[in-house]
Amino acid sequence: MKKNLYTAEASATGGRSGHVRSSDSVIDMDMSVPEGLGGKKGATNPEQLFAAGYASCFQQALIVIAGRENLKLSPDSTVQCAVTLFQDGEAYGLSAVLDVDLKDMDQQKAFELVNKAHQICPYSVGTRGNMEVELKVAGQAAPVAADNA
Repeated sequence: MKKNLYTAEASATGGRSGHVRSSDSVIDMDMSVPEGLGGKKGATNPEQLFAAGYASCFQQALIVIAGRENLKLSPDSTVQCAVTLFQDGEAYGLSAVLDVDLKDMDQQKAFELVNKAHQICPYSVGTRGNMEVELKVAGQAAPVAADNA
């Protein structure tokens, strides 16, 4: 049974060269086309915000999965998320690469945890079937479980 836990609200004006603000004003910043595409330095863009959100959400999913298995992740563990904006004909799209470093954890166990986290992470669930997401563990491609494809 679906149970709503939280709703985030934000507004944007001016598109990629505008401004975004969350309803509580925690986010209140200028936006820009990425600098490499002619945008201004010192402003963020939607892809950076998406990457930051996905990385932190996936890290939390890993913490939850580890806890369910009575494991504790290294406090130095990281999730690096790279979001790519691409053009395909007239349409634009996104793809993501999640590179998880669980530090001293056995690689096979790390692959298992990453796949399980990919099953429950809200970003992974929301993007599944809609955008390509590649999983890596310490730079190595993670074998993706059939139910994660």
